[in-house]
Amino acid sequence: MLKKSLVLSTICASALLHAEVGIQAIDVNATTDTEVVKDIHGEDVKSADLAEALFKQTPSISLVRRSGIANDIILRGMKKDNINITIDGMKLYGACPNRMDPPVSHVLTNNIDYIEIDQGPFSVEDFGILSANVDIRTITPSKDFHGDINLGFGSWGYQKGAVTLSGGNDFVKFLISTSTEKSHQYEDGNGDDFYEQIQREIDAGNVNPKVQYQDKYKDMDAYEKKTLLAKLFFNIADNQELRVSYTANKSDNVLYPSSKMDALYDDSDLYNMEYIAKELSSYSKELYFQLYRTKVEHPMSTMYRNMGAVSEMTHALTTQVDGTRLKNKFDISNHHITMGADYTLRNWDGYYYKNGIPLDQASGGKLPYHSIYDVDTKNTGLYLSDHISLDSFAIDAALRYDSTDIDSDNTNQQSNSYDEVTGYLSATYHIDGDTKIYAGFGRGSRVPDAKELYWIGSAGNEVGTPNLKNTINNEFDLGTNIAFESGHINIKAFYSKLEDFIAYNASKGGTNVYENVDAKVYGFDIKGSYFATDSLYFDFGLSYQKGEKDHPLSGESGTNMPEIPPLKFNLAANYDFDDTLNLRAEFIASDKWSDYDEENGEQEIAGYGVINLKATKTFANNFEFTIGVDNLLDKAYAVSNTYKDLILLPTTSPDDNIILMNEPGRYIYTNLSYKF
Repeated sequence: MLKKSLVLSTICASALLHAEVGIQAIDVNATTDTEVVKDIHGEDVKSADLAEALFKQTPSISLVRRSGIANDIILRGMKKDNINITIDGMKLYGACPNRMDPPVSHVLTNNIDYIEIDQGPFSVEDFGILSANVDIRTITPSKDFHGDINLGFGSWGYQKGAVTLSGGNDFVKFLISTSTEKSHQYEDGNGDDFYEQIQREIDAGNVNPKVQYQDKYKDMDAYEKKTLLAKLFFNIADNQELRVSYTANKSDNVLYPSSKMDALYDDSDLYNMEYIAKELSSYSKELYFQLYRTKVEHPMSTMYRNMGAVSEMTHALTTQVDGTRLKNKFDISNHHITMGADYTLRNWDGYYYKNGIPLDQASGGKLPYHSIYDVDTKNTGLYLSDHISLDSFAIDAALRYDSTDIDSDNTNQQSNSYDEVTGYLSATYHIDGDTKIYAGFGRGSRVPDAKELYWIGSAGNEVGTPNLKNTINNEFDLGTNIAFESGHINIKAFYSKLEDFIAYNASKGGTNVYENVDAKVYGFDIKGSYFATDSLYFDFGLSYQKGEKDHPLSGESGTNMPEIPPLKFNLAANYDFDDTLNLRAEFIASDKWSDYDEENGEQEIAGYGVINLKATKTFANNFEFTIGVDNLLDKAYAVSNTYKDLILLPTTSPDDNIILMNEPGRYIYTNLSYKF
């Protein structure tokens, strides 16, 4: 529960620290566009899907719905590798080229402490920051022994159980958290589950019946997910700490009704080691060293579909990242300096099977075995940043150099090398203790991935384009934050000039479909809070983006950028009866999706407005009970468009649209937690 006094004191404290704060424990630190979303594990008890939680909390984030879980995000009109995502500083990639397992799906909300979101290319501490940097931080152990037992239930057979224990002494602290979660197929506002949404299109003559689920699988669960998070923190000296952790995410039988395949399982293992030393000398206020490995396995199959009863196709993929970083912070006069180096090696493999036999053998050598042929992406980066305090001014300047080599074990596929210098310069002026304005220019870059360069389709066609250039984002941001006695408001605008954006070109007929094109994306977002009384307070947000290619892709005529969501609006009213009861009513709305990349599979989507309600009651000191309902009016609507960069179910209708996947209908959930 979030009290007015707590929020206002946080706003005041953050203003003194040159920060921004919003309701729902969202605040922004001193850098130009950093949003910190807190208390994910305490507030978002509806499900473990992080993408959906961020969609509800942050107006600038849009949801890419693929299933009941494991969904993706769009931030400032960008997706996939255009957003850098780390978990406790570890780079993590999904193995699926069809984005069934995006990075945000490999950490659950019940294990998250807070999330830092740097919008724009205003961070240099990671490789590949183009449009945003999302750093997810998981919960940490404490010295005092405590625990949290959590039980959740919801519509369509949703069940979740989670247990967290933590404790220790002056030398060592431990944390262990485990959870299990499953759900039936959700129903949309029309009352249709996954099977029935597909059948509706089949009955209309729009979809081939072979993509439908077999009768024996049509009622199977949408997913089952189990997790484990284990941490040990060692105080090896008064000023030195060693941290080790292991995270396992195991998902089974995840259904993706808008695709041709479903995930047989989706497993990830994250190994992390961190060493932190403070006050070593005047030139080392904090020394940080990290060594980690992240692994993902993802076999997807037609097993559950009608086509799988005749001939089962499986596309099995694995990816692994080995990374290390070294960072040192120190002060010289009014300069707070950070310098660092990092290295990552990503390996990505993909294989096709037919009825359990490698496809090349099953086809007598006519079709490929490899989709992604043991591709290594090696990056070495060096960076330097300086935060300069000048009375009412603060200036941030940073530079980063990256050297990247991408190699395939297929000798017929060319190697690629990229060298790039990126960085940013921003200034913040504090007009007074309550108001600040800021402006910044940033330059970011990301290299193409193995799918975009080298992917080979199951028919043997070379889907990737091997000579792609890296994408550059030159972005200008401008904003203001105003805190006042009864709330605050934050306004931000950006203009992004993209050089060699990597776009999908459907006119290429399935061969070398990716193409570089110059483009621009611009927009704004507004968010804030208002306290009407001691008990009644509101939080709100508005976000808008527009994107245009400088010229059409080859063979096309349109210039609309893909995956640019329409105007989105969030409004929530909160009422605190006392220290033990909080009520929240939330309204999320979007304009219709009228500007879209039609030639590459997108389509017009109607606007929507949904109402969510939640009540939280604390009793007997240690118990907390939550009951809520999302989509109160049971509306049928969709938020995700159908860009052909994803392989989705095509229709046979004259306009050649891809079927839309509707959002869940009315969803009722409860959650009971016991903390000690």
